Amino acid sequence: MTNVSADSTPPVAAPRILGGDEWMGVLVLAVLALIPLFTEGYILYILPQYMTFGLLAVSLSLLWGAAGIVSFGQAAFFAIGGYAIGLLMKNPWADWVNMAYVGFIIAPLAGALLAGLVGKFLFGAGVGTTYFVLATLALSIITEQLAKSWPEITGGWNGMYVDRLDLTGPGFTVNMFPDVPMYYFVLFMVTLVLVPTMLLMRGRFGKIIAGVRENEGRMSALGFEIATYKTLIFALSGAIAAYSGSLYATHSGFVSPSLAGVLFSTEVLVWVAIGGRRSIAGSFVGGIVIASLANVLSALTPEYWQLIIGVIFIAVIMLFHEGIAGIVESAARRMKPAQQEAKP
Repeated sequence: MTNVSADSTPPVAAPRILGGDEWMGVLVLAVLALIPLFTEGYILYILPQYMTFGLLAVSLSLLWGAAGIVSFGQAAFFAIGGYAIGLLMKNPWADWVNMAYVGFIIAPLAGALLAGLVGKFLFGAGVGTTYFVLATLALSIITEQLAKSWPEITGGWNGMYVDRLDLTGPGFTVNMFPDVPMYYFVLFMVTLVLVPTMLLMRGRFGKIIAGVRENEGRMSALGFEIATYKTLIFALSGAIAAYSGSLYATHSGFVSPSLAGVLFSTEVLVWVAIGGRRSIAGSFVGGIVIASLANVLSALTPEYWQLIIGVIFIAVIMLFHEGIAGIVESAARRMKPAQQEAKP
């Protein structure tokens, strides 16, 4: 019998990237970059927050869409990232070291470490999808309770105030309190993670993860360690979620225990489902669009906005299985034949 090296790339398709995911991502980032040129006021303040939500949605997309693993623990990592940068910025060393920079490194490392340990334990033990969902659900509950139970560290029920960072370097300081500098800073930091993540999932690692999603038995027979790759994708997901939480904290100036809760994790699931769980760019857009829509609806109809979002969620699941990204892909496919027919 012929042996298959574990170093060989499995003969499976890459994770389904809908309609040129990279181009969709570039277009969305370009539109976001142009917005401050045409508007001002509240939208420039709130959009960076929604960008962090979009990046949080991307972290779940890696699990749910690429690997086929549903998680209710993304909010826990998000909150951990927020509390991590908040605590670091209150450190006495912050007087002579820009601890925000350190926080943007420590936060994703903390998220990756926690997710890696949990994944190693669960996937190494062969835990199935259902029990993994329950474990991540418990992770959110535990994180929220710990944040409430340590008021001397986290501020407890009252939450923790986080200072906005200043961009500092040799001979310069940029005040990030105005909305426009903060807007472009968050956009830059989001791009710094979003683009490499999309490229990573188009490469060999993404193909392996797709193979694990489609047929674990076959991938195991090819020599791939299923538990290892599941742990790696979970660690990456946790790192991105924590990183987005650190950006959220320094932008909004506040982090609270509710950010770690199950309710927030459920909202992330809705964002990803509506955006398109197998599209990184679609999930990013879903996080921004649905969070924005929820904000508007909660102001217009405080009693029924959640019901409206729920109806939209059900409609998308029933009619558009691939969400916003699927709609874009379908439109692109219909345009191609029309363009070909128009050619002489």
